[in-house]
Amino acid sequence: MTEVKQKVVIIGGGITGLSAAFYLQKTVMEQNLPIEILLIEASHRLGGKMQTVVRDGFIIERGPDSFLERKTSVIKLAKEVGMDNQLVHNSTGKSFVLVNEKLHPMPGGSIMGIPTEIGPFIKTDLFSIPGKLRAAADFILPRSESGKDQSLGQFFRRRLGNEVVENLIEPLLSGIYAGDIDQLSVMSTYPQFYEIEQKFRSLIIGMKKATPSRAKQPVQKERTKGAFLTFKTGLQSFAEAIEVKLHPNSILKGHRVEKITRLNHHYEIYLNNGETLTADSIIASTPHIVTQSMFSDYRFFDPFKSVPSTSVATVALAFPKEAIKQDIDGTGFVVSRNNDYSITACTWTHKKWTHSTPEGKVLLRCYVGRAGEEAIVDLSDDRIIKIVLDDLKKIMDITMEPDFAVVSRWKNAMPQYIVGHKQRLSTIHEHIKKELPGVFIAGSSYEGVGIPDCIDQGVAAVANVLKYLNIYDSKKEVVQ
Repeated sequence: MTEVKQKVVIIGGGITGLSAAFYLQKTVMEQNLPIEILLIEASHRLGGKMQTVVRDGFIIERGPDSFLERKTSVIKLAKEVGMDNQLVHNSTGKSFVLVNEKLHPMPGGSIMGIPTEIGPFIKTDLFSIPGKLRAAADFILPRSESGKDQSLGQFFRRRLGNEVVENLIEPLLSGIYAGDIDQLSVMSTYPQFYEIEQKFRSLIIGMKKATPSRAKQPVQKERTKGAFLTFKTGLQSFAEAIEVKLHPNSILKGHRVEKITRLNHHYEIYLNNGETLTADSIIASTPHIVTQSMFSDYRFFDPFKSVPSTSVATVALAFPKEAIKQDIDGTGFVVSRNNDYSITACTWTHKKWTHSTPEGKVLLRCYVGRAGEEAIVDLSDDRIIKIVLDDLKKIMDITMEPDFAVVSRWKNAMPQYIVGHKQRLSTIHEHIKKELPGVFIAGSSYEGVGIPDCIDQGVAAVANVLKYLNIYDSKKEVVQ
């Protein structure tokens, strides 16, 4: 008698859904499990924000451009799909903050804007003397209230003062989420800062103790390999390599899930073409607002309606090398809100990622749009390019028009982990467990926006599915 297979449907073909499909397929094959897998993606391509333009010898990322090496899940998956030989480190160099119309070097020894070395902090002209004295209050201030969530802005302003936050911490931290640090949750974005404060009381002392000392290390040439990695052939090639490893019949592109309902012990999945599928278990690796829409019959998803998402755009500009008359020794800069600029950051990609740019060329990648400043994303390409060029010409002596430009818009693509996010998510997970057993949510809207975080969530969702179906060897883990 043929064994009846249970069906797992993964909705969303970004890196979370891709990694979930890959590891579930691998576990099914290696443990010979009676499971059928289907990955559904609304668009006609997989990979989500991992999109790469290859043009005239340039490799241009439309979305994310890299990931932290210390978060190893990408490296593991790259080895699985034969892409580890394409990994490359970023080149290191000075980074700057644009404040009061001037590029200021990042103070030496600062980690995400928090000083761990006093000398560079005292010498920098990023802050006034009163601003530096206010930051020193961190040495005597008491800890935050234990266990209470608060905004990043509230946390850092209390410890280090407004000036350090506005001129250094805010441009660095808000850039990652394109958010408002006075709304973003410290517990859901950077809980390590709260934990260090609770342990050491002083954030500065705690960060210094948590950072390996460089004083006793032998003098070496300046480190040229950075903490980030990417793929020589672009992040999109990574997504394509994962897709190649999936069974072709397990992928359904160009179909959008309209609605999901529970019927007895399985789920009915209604597609936009009128077709209805059934599933025994579901991994929804979709943005929170899409998840809420698919499960609109279940009111406990409604809090997702009030979770904001920010719109951003990236603008890549390719020039001949001679177009940049005033070169700057560094790899890029972030922009304080206390400036009359539309760009929020700029990467000198040809310096940070040397493989991305042909010899004799320059590649600048600028960012526009963040919480409260999203209207620019809706302008025409020509208008956005002009605004970005006008900003750059105030900072660098650019004498020529770009050879070409690539504008990439990401509408409502940056989920905001606002205060209370962790508790809100926990409550929704509890309801799902009771009312929709076998359904699991994962992705950048929930527990981390980086590529490694999304892969980790995909792997965790697979483990939860297998546990729920209860048809595999419980002593074994998801095959990684």
